[in-house]
Amino acid sequence: MSQSPNTSPQPEALTAPHVLEYPYTRSTGEVIGRFFAALKERRILGIRARDGRVLVPPQEYDPDTAEGLDEWVEVGQSGTVTSWTWIEHPRPKHPLQRPFAFALIRLDGADTAMLHVVDAGDPSCMSTGLRVRSNWRDDPQGDITDIISFAPEAS
Repeated sequence: MSQSPNTSPQPEALTAPHVLEYPYTRSTGEVIGRFFAALKERRILGIRARDGRVLVPPQEYDPDTAEGLDEWVEVGQSGTVTSWTWIEHPRPKHPLQRPFAFALIRLDGADTAMLHVVDAGDPSCMSTGLRVRSNWRDDPQGDITDIISFAPEAS
């Protein structure tokens, strides 16, 4: 006796958890080393390209022309969110252990955006064009995490 196709038991789907991570170590070099040293002083530095653009974070070479860059510029502590994504359930290695946004932030005086964290509390508080300000550690160490996060500026 054969079983009708509509009544045969369905096999369970096979699933397996997977976390995609890329652990690495990077040496800082002269340019990023100077950027980090300024962070320890609660200052944010960029570097000026020959066409006048200010790149933050600074780069050793102009990404468009490959020219070496060496004109340092201090930029503002506040900026504008140019793009963002909300992280509702942070993973253990995320910088905050509460919901937050990863955002591209164009700091005042910069022409490029820097990836960092915005501690906005709720995704309804986030928007492209949002003005944010830096929130610093009490004991800066010369690392990108000296800026704990950015927070929306008071309106």
